[in-house]
Amino acid sequence: MSAPVLTLTDAAADRVKTLIAKSDKPVEGLRVGVKTTGCSGMSYVVEYAEEKKPFEDMIEDKGVKIFIDPAAFMFLLGSTMDYEEGKLRSGFTFTNPNETARCGCGESFSVG
Repeated sequence: MSAPVLTLTDAAADRVKTLIAKSDKPVEGLRVGVKTTGCSGMSYVVEYAEEKKPFEDMIEDKGVKIFIDPAAFMFLLGSTMDYEEGKLRSGFTFTNPNETARCGCGESFSVG
């Protein structure tokens, strides 16, 4: 059996449920992708997903749906999405076995 593309911690699943409940429009879940940016090359993108787009993978974990942008699939394979709240910053974080480097500020990453 192969590893899931992405798994969620309980904190991440709870935050996704909260965000969906607060949305102004109906959404099915969240979409996760990557974009080219930052000093290390790529950063994670999380946005509302009103529906599944063509070629997207959808995972359902802990009662929430996460849609994986097809261009991000190979970069996210085997990753864990968490949600952390701190005094200065809160947001989704990713533990990604594919990362080979991460910038000092933690905003971008690269893969080998």
